[in-house]
Amino acid sequence: MASECVLAAPFAELWAGQDPFVAVESLPGTVFRELEGRRTLRTEVAGRGYFVKIHRGIGWGDIFKNLFYLRLPVLGAENEWRASRRLTEIGVATLHAVAYGRRGGNPARQHSFIITEDLAPTVSLEDFCRNWPQQPPSTALKRALIARVADMAGRMHRAGINHRDFYICHFLLYLDPAPTPTAIRLHLIDLHRAQCRPATPRRWRDKDLASLYFSALQIGLTRRDFLRFLRAYFLRPLRDTLRDEAPLFPYLEHEGQRLLERYQRKFAPVAG
Repeated sequence: MASECVLAAPFAELWAGQDPFVAVESLPGTVFRELEGRRTLRTEVAGRGYFVKIHRGIGWGDIFKNLFYLRLPVLGAENEWRASRRLTEIGVATLHAVAYGRRGGNPARQHSFIITEDLAPTVSLEDFCRNWPQQPPSTALKRALIARVADMAGRMHRAGINHRDFYICHFLLYLDPAPTPTAIRLHLIDLHRAQCRPATPRRWRDKDLASLYFSALQIGLTRRDFLRFLRAYFLRPLRDTLRDEAPLFPYLEHEGQRLLERYQRKFAPVAG
């Protein structure tokens, strides 16, 4: 049976002499998501908050369904564990995992978990920017946030990581102290679908960028803001980027609009 377990404080001491795969199942807390084979909750230990994600296997049916649609199935907590460690290594602020475990050789029944520190007080970048069209931020703060997101995205992709859920709602912005153009603390989260390779394939890079573009379509950004992002993301003269990456821009526009239309259909108010 394949098994791997890494415990740091406080769980190394809390679970000393226990089976961590049994102990994690008995943690008390507030359940945020309960699906077949997956559970997410928030717990507190010694006055500090932690998020716990437990995976109990998705079954062969879901595995084959994902493969049929040419999607890599998420088998457990390993993706989030590997991606969070790699992002930290390259200087991208992300989840701080304090416990991780995986056991079971059967991918359909693999039992795994990851525990990360609660990032608080924070707000998602989506919520922070929601009212920008009506209440624009200072130009300096907007430019600083664009530069930070572009830097994090560029570092991630250059290191061979693609996110697969790369929306602005998965950036958490610290509110204490209040963000200023020179003091921004931004963390990238929700890494359960992330992939790590020696290099990021262009297809997956562009999918991430399209998701990010779509999620920022309605927060009042301008063409100049978009160009600022490109300059910070590619770390090249803008003229060279516009020439060498020419196929990317119509793709972003097409995918952004497609995702927006799908989102609007899904969340359209019900008549009557």
